[in-house]
Amino acid sequence: MNSLGRVTLLEAEFFNRDPRRVARELLGKLLVRKTPRGILAGRIVETEAYLGQGDAAAHAAAGRTARNAVLFGPPGRAYVYFIYGNHYCLNVSCLPDGMPGCVLFRALEPVNGTEQMAKARGIELARESGLKNISLLKKISSGPGRLTAALGITRERDNGKSLASPRSDLRIADDGYRVRRTVATPRIGVVKAAEQPLRYVIAGNPFVSGRSL
Repeated sequence: MNSLGRVTLLEAEFFNRDPRRVARELLGKLLVRKTPRGILAGRIVETEAYLGQGDAAAHAAAGRTARNAVLFGPPGRAYVYFIYGNHYCLNVSCLPDGMPGCVLFRALEPVNGTEQMAKARGIELARESGLKNISLLKKISSGPGRLTAALGITRERDNGKSLASPRSDLRIADDGYRVRRTVATPRIGVVKAAEQPLRYVIAGNPFVSGRSL
């Protein structure tokens, strides 16, 4: 991960907290995928918190199942599920072992390996103009399904994987980036408990899904 410069990899204890706090503090961090062709990284600019069995919108609301078992396990694990029959969503488990809770990654700003991520999404980037075209770059990883495709995240490959293990090829890192202001809004894309202000974004960032705030 040296090509990203000096970074600190997050440890499991970071995730062993209330999902609302984790979701807000993940903003500005880097989601990193190590590949044979190099390191892919995107800055986390939008997240969404899910609070466990008391949260009607959470996958854990109905109790533990084979599908959602990762949510009840140790903090810092990848929970990946397939949705709408066409894309994956990535979450990270929070709270102590046995207590379900998670944060959904909703949008990234491409930082490293942008051309490789664009190719994974079927997007052609002209070397000069494409890397400066915000509207085009936004299509790479702005949205939960887009970011998983850009980083090659699937349930088969990544579900249950520790995002806090030094041996993992999928990690979260802190490069010292400072977020000036965050905004909390109602969740989007859900029907139950949608009114709760549990979606967090970096204010003014053009890579959030939908309109920037």
